Amino acid sequence: MDKNDKIYIAGHRGMVGSAIHRRLKKEGFENFVFRTSDQLDLRSQQAVADFFEKEKPGYVFLAAAKVGGILANNTYRAEFLYDNLMIQSNVIENSYRQGVKKLLFLGSSCIYPKLAPQPMKEDYLLTGQLEYTNEPYAIAKIAGIKMCDAYRSQYGCNFISVMPTNLYGPNDNYDLNTSHVLPALLRKFHEAKIEKKPEVIVWGSGNPRREFLHADDMADACVFLMKNYNEEGLINIGVGEDLSIQELAEMIKDIVGYKGKIVFDASKPDGTPRKLMDVSKLSALGWKAAISLKDGISEVYRNKFLVSA
Repeated sequence: MDKNDKIYIAGHRGMVGSAIHRRLKKEGFENFVFRTSDQLDLRSQQAVADFFEKEKPGYVFLAAAKVGGILANNTYRAEFLYDNLMIQSNVIENSYRQGVKKLLFLGSSCIYPKLAPQPMKEDYLLTGQLEYTNEPYAIAKIAGIKMCDAYRSQYGCNFISVMPTNLYGPNDNYDLNTSHVLPALLRKFHEAKIEKKPEVIVWGSGNPRREFLHADDMADACVFLMKNYNEEGLINIGVGEDLSIQELAEMIKDIVGYKGKIVFDASKPDGTPRKLMDVSKLSALGWKAAISLKDGISEVYRNKFLVSA
């Protein structure tokens, strides 16, 4: 990557985009171009075309997306499909038109079939049915991967696709109605400690297994791949290890210092039994996650709930 070239991070205020920005700044990159969603509607063909023609970025990190938990995904199915298709189509097309040197497209582990063998290898894509509740979002992301490959094939564009596992870190979402499991549990245990509640209720049996990656590790992998990976298809970003929701809850309870009981509500859905990424492709390139889960959660808890308290 040339430090003289402009870098455009689409979605720079989100957990993913802000982590990539921090990582690049740490390495001395300063030539960034930003637009908030109020300043640039990425769903608008004309607005995105005008932006790219004016700014002509050399490198693009496509982290902008309409995202949400199970409820939002299932309720706003049309919006999740339309908005994400439009965002990525406009950014990818105009990156080609304006001669962007390299684009990195960020997807999600939900692109894999609901019952994919574990751990999930990159070539399991499109081998089975998707999870119904987030199917529109997953289909949009699959289209983005295929779009990057098509532009590579037809136009010779160096557009790559990465699929991170479950992320956590600074700028995460802690709204109990829309957040994912790790930030939701952090908030639940913290509030139970403050309010001296005798128990914390956790949805499901506690048996499903999940993998978690700190956003700063994800950003480090993205910058590494922007420099070292130039292939078609997709590449997983993860730690290659998982734990049960029960183990996660116990770890968070310990970190928060909550003394009450954990109660699992088995009447609530468990979701997919296991979601673990196969990261052998990334490991073979020489990259490995550096932040342990316990250290990462401890840091997030301290900064979010203790420093700001």
